Amino acid sequence: MSSPRSRLSSFWIALGLITGLYLLFILSMLAATAAYTTPGHWWRALAAREIRYSIGLSLATCTATALLSLLLAVPVGYLLSRGRFRGKSMLDAALDVPIVLPPMVVGLCLLILFQTPFGRAVESVVPFTYTVAGVVLAQFVIGAAFAVRTMRGTFDHLSPRPENVAMTLGCSRGRAVWLVTLPAARRGMFAAASIAWARSLGEFGPILVFAGATRMKTEVLPTSVWLELSVGNLEAAVAVSILMVALAMVVLVAVRLAGEKV
Repeated sequence: MSSPRSRLSSFWIALGLITGLYLLFILSMLAATAAYTTPGHWWRALAAREIRYSIGLSLATCTATALLSLLLAVPVGYLLSRGRFRGKSMLDAALDVPIVLPPMVVGLCLLILFQTPFGRAVESVVPFTYTVAGVVLAQFVIGAAFAVRTMRGTFDHLSPRPENVAMTLGCSRGRAVWLVTLPAARRGMFAAASIAWARSLGEFGPILVFAGATRMKTEVLPTSVWLELSVGNLEAAVAVSILMVALAMVVLVAVRLAGEKV
């Protein structure tokens, strides 16, 4: 008859085996992709004018999306964490809709929205459909939802006591949040912006439907992969994919070093 300690040991060994197999599968995919091309082919693919444009546009739009997402996520995350009001659970669920919707559906909804009178009025001032602004908006819809989740978790883990003390000393709530809570939440803010940035980098469906994949105009890295695959240029698609993996890993490492778990 086995002892409780041996049964416990077997339990952890089984969990470690499952985790190891899953990790091995992920690493095998990445290794196979990296081995498909050579460094020479990789550099030549990334040196192409269209790919360089998509790299620059991706970096610019993802950064803009991350900043916009953070501007939204901080107040909304604070409201969800500290607010007490009727319908809060419904609001919380509604804000998760962009996360659970199929990406193509998000793009289609945006496209239809900008065919309405309201959408056409907006487009008469700032064009979004099939433009760079449309790329940012498509990324923002989903990236902001992830940023809101992160900021809510950040505020949930921060004690409200320092903020309440500041208010007893004469600060308004807004000033207390600005002077006390936001400095304490800086790591979470960095994590929220980073997650929105990384999520935007890989966004494909909404961009393809709403902003298109026009070369040298609205082409970003995910659409570059699709365009290269569509013409049979597999090595260029692999090169862009490896670059995206590298950028995503940099963001994940940066978030871990900032002390936030995602």
